Amino acid sequence: MRDDVVRCAPTERAAVVLEWIEHSPYPFALVTTAGGTVLGRVRASMLEAGSEQPVGDIAEPGPKTFRPHASAERVAGQLAEKNLRWAIVTTPEGRLLGVASRGDLERLASAP
Repeated sequence: MRDDVVRCAPTERAAVVLEWIEHSPYPFALVTTAGGTVLGRVRASMLEAGSEQPVGDIAEPGPKTFRPHASAERVAGQLAEKNLRWAIVTTPEGRLLGVASRGDLERLASAP
């Protein structure tokens, strides 16, 4: 799991968040509260350069999340089933811990 995903407040301007995503290894940002609770996900493809619109108005609310105790095999399987590339890992309360790629999880699951 990595903790370098872009986080932003719902009030951040779309153009600013797009710029942050462009300098990130991920094609999305996570919209969080000040305390780190995940509110939504916003994909770079949903944002327009120069837009003043708040990302909270654009974000997909309530993205699928996983708990840190879930096995790599189970999470990788669920991601593959839905053709997703990234697992968002949170506490039971919804506080962001990080993200994991399906590829990394598949490698972990197949390791001896």
